[in-house]
Amino acid sequence: MKTLKKQGGFTLVEIAIVLVIVGLLLAGVLKGQELIENTRIKNMAKDMESMTAVVRSYQDRYRGLPGDDLTATTHTARGWGAVAFTASVNNGLIGVASASPFTAAVTSENTQGIRALRYAGFIEGDPLLTTLPQNAAGGFIGLTNTVWGFGAVNVVCLNNLTGKQAGALDRLLDDGISNTGTVRATTAALAAAAPAAVNYVEATTGFTVCRAL
Repeated sequence: MKTLKKQGGFTLVEIAIVLVIVGLLLAGVLKGQELIENTRIKNMAKDMESMTAVVRSYQDRYRGLPGDDLTATTHTARGWGAVAFTASVNNGLIGVASASPFTAAVTSENTQGIRALRYAGFIEGDPLLTTLPQNAAGGFIGLTNTVWGFGAVNVVCLNNLTGKQAGALDRLLDDGISNTGTVRATTAALAAAAPAAVNYVEATTGFTVCRAL
């Protein structure tokens, strides 16, 4: 009498169970990635809010804006003379010759402002260097003024954001419209005029977001 050999393999029930488990794992990974991205966006908001707070604290202490206040002699008198500061305009605006807040020229008011904040202990970093602080997106945090239709107002800017991050940040802190309100964003270069309205296409990279101080 012939004996039947038992066939190997998986039953439909077993395959279904495996597919359910794989689906749950993928859903967990995607959910985790979304939570990480949401945390990153909240940290970008903190970058802007923290810079606003420290600039105001500096202003309260020294009666001037970091990088714009008084003279190089005054900075040296505070013990900040290891790398000399150049004389600033003291006009209430943190100036940058090119309007770009990410210019790290040693004589630029925005760079001197970051160094002054470090010397005064408001932010971390070596005050001898002109390196700008990093933001949560991996770009930089910078200061400038009179850009994107803000008028004669100082602003804090973050660069290297995606459209998804820029849009979420605008909605979190302002009105969600790229060229109005206290938060404005674009992939174009900074200029005095308000930028054209842009859609926050999530996959687009190279966004800069600025907020009035």
